[in-house]
Amino acid sequence: MARTLVIVESPAKAKTINKYLGRNYTVKASLGHVKDLPKKELGVVLPDDNQRNASRVFEPTYEIIPGKMKVIHELKKSAREAGAIYLATDPDREGEAIAAHLAEVLSGNGAQRNKKSRSGARGKPVYRVLFHEITPKAIQAAFSRPGRINQNLVDAQQARRVLDRLVGYQISPLLWEKVRRGLSAGRVQTVALRLIVEREREIRAFVPREYWTIHARLAAAAPPVFEAKLITYQGKEIEIPNEAEAQRILQALEGVLWQVEAVQQKEKRRYPPPPFTTSKLQQEAYNKLRFTAKRTMALAQRLYEGIELGAEGSVGLITYMRTDSVRVADEALAAVRRQIADTYGPSYLPEKPNLYKSKKSAQEAHEAIRPTDVTRTPDQVKPYLDEDLWKLYQLIWRRFVASQMVPAVFDQTTIDVAAGDYLFSATGSVLKFDGFLAVIQESREEAEADDEAEGRALPQVSVGERLRLDSLRPQQHFTEPPPRYTEATLVKTLEEKGIGRPSTYATIISTLVEREYVLREQGRFKPTRLGEKVSDLLVKSFEDIFDVTFTARMEEELDEIEEGKLPWKESVREFYDRFEKDLEKAADQMASYKAGVSTGLPCEKCGQGELLERISRHGFFLGCSRYPECDFTRDLTAEVAGEEVESESGPEYCENCGREMTIKRGRYGPFLACTGYPECKTTRRLVAGTRRARQPDVPLDENCPECGSQLVRKHGRYGEFVGCSAYPKCKYIRAQTLGIKCPKCGEGELVQRMARKGRRRVFYGCNRYPGCDFTTPDKPVAQPCPKCGAEFVVEKKRKEAVTLVCLQEGCGWQAPAELHPRPAETTEPAPTRS
Repeated sequence: MARTLVIVESPAKAKTINKYLGRNYTVKASLGHVKDLPKKELGVVLPDDNQRNASRVFEPTYEIIPGKMKVIHELKKSAREAGAIYLATDPDREGEAIAAHLAEVLSGNGAQRNKKSRSGARGKPVYRVLFHEITPKAIQAAFSRPGRINQNLVDAQQARRVLDRLVGYQISPLLWEKVRRGLSAGRVQTVALRLIVEREREIRAFVPREYWTIHARLAAAAPPVFEAKLITYQGKEIEIPNEAEAQRILQALEGVLWQVEAVQQKEKRRYPPPPFTTSKLQQEAYNKLRFTAKRTMALAQRLYEGIELGAEGSVGLITYMRTDSVRVADEALAAVRRQIADTYGPSYLPEKPNLYKSKKSAQEAHEAIRPTDVTRTPDQVKPYLDEDLWKLYQLIWRRFVASQMVPAVFDQTTIDVAAGDYLFSATGSVLKFDGFLAVIQESREEAEADDEAEGRALPQVSVGERLRLDSLRPQQHFTEPPPRYTEATLVKTLEEKGIGRPSTYATIISTLVEREYVLREQGRFKPTRLGEKVSDLLVKSFEDIFDVTFTARMEEELDEIEEGKLPWKESVREFYDRFEKDLEKAADQMASYKAGVSTGLPCEKCGQGELLERISRHGFFLGCSRYPECDFTRDLTAEVAGEEVESESGPEYCENCGREMTIKRGRYGPFLACTGYPECKTTRRLVAGTRRARQPDVPLDENCPECGSQLVRKHGRYGEFVGCSAYPKCKYIRAQTLGIKCPKCGEGELVQRMARKGRRRVFYGCNRYPGCDFTTPDKPVAQPCPKCGAEFVVEKKRKEAVTLVCLQEGCGWQAPAELHPRPAETTEPAPTRS
């Protein structure tokens, strides 16, 4: 009897599913998408004046992704031997598109611009199976009721892909022409950049306003002493604009009677938050674990696809991690209620399950992100998970358990104190019953109670009771500008405004950083000069396309396509009609920093020309319009918000003469130079992408084993290492080891080296060389081989992918280490697939 072929995206997912299906099934991985738009051309049929291609307008031309022919050949071979084919890709738009492309490739349908190969599935039944968690019950249920590919989902993904290609492929070359090569624009990416730039300008334009508060430290008959804040004067809210007004009020309060005017006591409940959606998981993982959105999604994917749990084998620990629903299956609700009752007691369990309402556009077929088995506590799985995986699993587990617990209860007391015509107020709350707080501590954004009041006890007082004034404390404040976005607050804002999908936020944020549009400063995004200029050019030329409201509306239309309410070509047509007009105008009218943008300032050197803002490979600068007759330039790269050149502890000083260092420009970019030049010619390099000097060499209490000079800790292009202070006379280097024992001699450790001849390639060898001559060109990874138990494997980098390979003779184990890279011009990526 022929086996049934099951195709999923990743090897990890295939391994877990294969365990549940048994010997009659063969589970293979497609390694993500197998078809995409071509790299070197638009790949989308555009309208023409003759209407010759009217029936095919906006249709994409897909081709096999380079490097995937071997995978497809293996899938076709397995399909020919199979009795039926089940496509078990992820349950969302991207997964549906992958399934549709696999069906086309295996059946031989659909345009393919690659070499022809024999069909694998022609005439054989092809089914689509959907599951939202990888557990035996979910897998068996999915395979017991297979369906067909949902064309509405495929159309929604196709519309998004076409829209993103139209923007990325047609606007990016404009940026290359006007600014510099390698830049990109994206339908959602540029709107996210716009938000960051506009926030930065709000901060710059912000003018702090002074105000004062007055606090009274008071004592009642019963302890403790407490502090009350001035809130009203003669029944009206009071504002204290300056110190003079604060002092006037202090004088008015001298000698007045302090008396309790009102006491309010009430029980306040704080309700648990719902289980995680994708965006909420990204926000909480950043706030509590400092994981980037990209890191969070990569870890969540591993937890979903399967983790080796000893004798149990590979087990999917969480449900599907790309979801905007807070729905929980009845079976999971029953399980978590049993867990709460057994672990925390019946007083922590509500009478009925807590039900949460998803946002309007949520796909209710999906569930919230939760553990697949709530009885697998974080402590039970900790021995099998690395630290980051365990932290994320613990975050998800605790949130899910807490979401089905009773509220926390606080006793809250408010005391109003009269002092003449002035009224002071103090609020305190004491935890009465912890409820869901026994499991999690909420983020500040989620906490309903006032942080200042929580945990603060007030004395027992009665109305009319006189109080003793201990002291009055005036305090100066200034209003603060809105903060820069963190990853968490940017994700939250994008979701609230309906921009993009949570599953793409991680890649959008990574692209903004990689393109050098934004920098991370103390965990917050600050636009670079390049980012601001690109945002300004694009928003000015494509104001409606990169409008927040319009972008949100496009996301709603994609949802409507998914629901079958809107033809996908109609949505693309609406977008393209606007876009085409803007594109034609931008080609002629968009300012060019390569040619020079007028500043209206006279040249500081010749006085005749005008200073133009231009860009070179080193960044932005001002240059005279009379160049080459006048060669005046002034670097703008270092002029970031008026900051001086600083290290972590203040200005940089020359280590030779003690004068202050300054930024100068050379043929290889900015560097630090002594202000005492030409008497002192000391220079130092800057840390890439910053205004800080590279760390100086640190002397060590060791001598070089080759020449006897002192050893120093250095920082090179490959990281920190120990070298001889007599370099270049002595070239002794002691590299940092990789922490992996040499497999040949068993005594030394593996280190990174560089060949001294030829291409100066990097390789890895034993630190006992020449005593041990073991080398490998591939980077060792401290991960045991799952097949033979070897202490490490290596990364083999090929053109299209990175593969983990065991070096042990006769083993032959290998597995993909990373996902297939998407085409470079795709600026609004799909969720990452394995």
